Amino acid sequence: MNTQPAIIITSRDADRLESLLESLSADTLQEIEALEGELDRAVIVEPQEVSPNVVTMNSTVRFALYPAGSEHRRKLVYPGAAGSGEDTVSILAPVGSALLGLAEGDEIQWPNANGGVFRLVVHAVEDQPERSGNYHL
Repeated sequence: MNTQPAIIITSRDADRLESLLESLSADTLQEIEALEGELDRAVIVEPQEVSPNVVTMNSTVRFALYPAGSEHRRKLVYPGAAGSGEDTVSILAPVGSALLGLAEGDEIQWPNANGGVFRLVVHAVEDQPERSGNYHL
């Protein structure tokens, strides 16, 4: 992972993600390590202080994946809500853990499930709970 921009996570998201990590089984070790790494390097802020252009949990984001250059629009969700539609991505998926805490315009190199690397570029945070005053999602 060559490019790792600073990431910002709300205290509420950090607490919920720590609890999620504690509940996971050993067969999800790769996902656990990726998410733990992001939490360890994150700047933690109160939900009311997060910038409206930062990807938080339950945010809807437009982004591109390279080298394919494919464009996507997804809502970043907890595992239980993933798969409720093709418009969601779990925080435990490589794309999900890569998105967390990035801001519009940020890009990151991230390992994919096949052992390779992809580059993700955030184009827009279309909807963010904190922007709407919803601090408890």
